[in-house]
Amino acid sequence: MDQIEQYFNRHQYSSRIGSAMVYAVASAVALNFFWTPGHIYSSGFTGLAQLLNTLLERFVGWKVPVGVLLLLINVPLMITAYRKIGKRFAMFTAVALVLAAVAMRLVSQPEQLWTHDPLVMAIFGGAVNGFGTGLALRNGLSTGGLDIIGILVRRKTGMKMGAVNLTFNFFILLASGFLFGPQYALYTGIGLVVNARVIDLVYTRQQKMQVMIVTEKPDLVIEAIQRDIRRGITIVHHAEGGYNHHHKEVLFTVISMYEQYDLRDAIYDVDPQAWASLWRIDRTFGRFYEPKL
Repeated sequence: MDQIEQYFNRHQYSSRIGSAMVYAVASAVALNFFWTPGHIYSSGFTGLAQLLNTLLERFVGWKVPVGVLLLLINVPLMITAYRKIGKRFAMFTAVALVLAAVAMRLVSQPEQLWTHDPLVMAIFGGAVNGFGTGLALRNGLSTGGLDIIGILVRRKTGMKMGAVNLTFNFFILLASGFLFGPQYALYTGIGLVVNARVIDLVYTRQQKMQVMIVTEKPDLVIEAIQRDIRRGITIVHHAEGGYNHHHKEVLFTVISMYEQYDLRDAIYDVDPQAWASLWRIDRTFGRFYEPKL
């Protein structure tokens, strides 16, 4: 049993390291191929690092790499993540940040730009970075900065990660307009929206779904769900099938979208004749279990 657990732990670690590498390359490509040449700012603390880089170079004459600034401004939040979220989460987040900083230095801006249209740069930069960020979050690590703030706020309020990013990134949009002109504020805003949307598409763990299950074997289904995905269930007794008039029970629960296939497998394993419907909900209140990151 210990050997099996060690195997899955190693597999989980390798998956997180791989996700950190993908995020690092995605953030570097978004920054150096699209955002920097297009005078467009990223979301989160990467955008804050870009802003500090621009201000230091323009008003002080210092050329501090964006990757270095990204690491420095994330130190306080890394300490918070270590204390409030988890040691492993903080460790893998630090790995992701270091890899991103290194990638931003190694993946240099191409001599021949793919496009000179800032609108295209904003869209592609947001999509590439959003994919990398969402993949990292989906595999249990963050990219620092607003991701950590977003996780903490989501635990308190149930807000989606994309909504948290948009709320905190409003000042980045204003700064881009002040430094480069109002049209670049528009391009930055478009990039932020694309980035947030792609994060929500990839990072499905925070998207909630309500489930209704109709089954003739409620005890087995409840046991399977509670064993496999640890969800509370509400039972509606004395339901009746309209076709065969068999006695049934109706079960209600809430899961994350990330767990929908685990739920399907758990139900099918014990009652292949059961059926279920799922629909998205905005948020939950009260006790809702989320696996530790």
